[in-house]
Amino acid sequence: MMDWTDRYCRSFHRVLSRRARLYTEMVTSNAVLHGDRARLLGFSEAEHPVAVQLGGSVPGDLAEAARIAEGFGYDEVNLNVGCPSDRVQDGRFGACLMRDPSLVGECVAAMKTAVLVPVTVKCRIGVDDQDTELALDSLVDALEPAGVDGLIVHARKAWLQGLSPKENRDVPPLDYERVARLKQKRPSLPIAINGGIATIEDTLTQLVSVDGVMMGRAAYNDPALLLDVDSLVFGETAPVADAFEAVEAFAPTIAEALGQGIRLHTLTRHMLGLFNGRPGARAYRRHLSTFGTRADADLSTLREAVAQVSRENLERTAVQAA
Repeated sequence: MMDWTDRYCRSFHRVLSRRARLYTEMVTSNAVLHGDRARLLGFSEAEHPVAVQLGGSVPGDLAEAARIAEGFGYDEVNLNVGCPSDRVQDGRFGACLMRDPSLVGECVAAMKTAVLVPVTVKCRIGVDDQDTELALDSLVDALEPAGVDGLIVHARKAWLQGLSPKENRDVPPLDYERVARLKQKRPSLPIAINGGIATIEDTLTQLVSVDGVMMGRAAYNDPALLLDVDSLVFGETAPVADAFEAVEAFAPTIAEALGQGIRLHTLTRHMLGLFNGRPGARAYRRHLSTFGTRADADLSTLREAVAQVSRENLERTAVQAA
């Protein structure tokens, strides 16, 4: 989710759900140690609970990066061992680390000594021609003694050669049963599942077998599905009634950012899918894409876009299915 789940995306998603845990874009340990930490790690207090996702393969560097991130106030530090991009492989982190579970264990152990917040790992079920039964078990065998606090498993292999990052999200077949078997074998280890889960109905189905569900592009492309998370998953009242109310709840954040010189599009690009499925959604997107990118675009531009959308009360598919 690099270049997607920035602080403005997360602030918007928090408007839609109080309970969903939010994750940052992956940040490399090297960037944290030597880059602009305020820009890379800064976030709003309203985002809690929020986890920082780190990438790297040097235990000492990851430990220091985790310590720095904890100082910013994150609720969790997550190590990415699942990203298959060429850039990540060149830096010897991400999914290629699944070939070296002992090193991943060393990284987690080092991070655990540096912070008090939970340290988790996001991974695949295997890479390339690995046997997924052996690969995933071997990784967990290295992580549990290191003290890992949880695992998020993208339930498909990553192919490090021959497939693009986009293809790696869609082409390798999903194997939810492999993750369910892992949970059965490791009942004390908190395990969440990721990959191809696109509705709240899908989420509730998966929660029969695992402890949590991570949504990525589904939640980004159709953020209104998050409106149902608190009520249908946690049994609590949603923070806003609908997408229209969500826009107004997010308006103060937009106004503050505009006052700091941030362009409207920087925030509203994360809202383009908010009205998917409603009459007028295309006009809403077109208005924001045309006028929201202008230097003088402001809250009135967003409200003009919203005015293109029908306020007819449509039932969401996820609610009907539940």
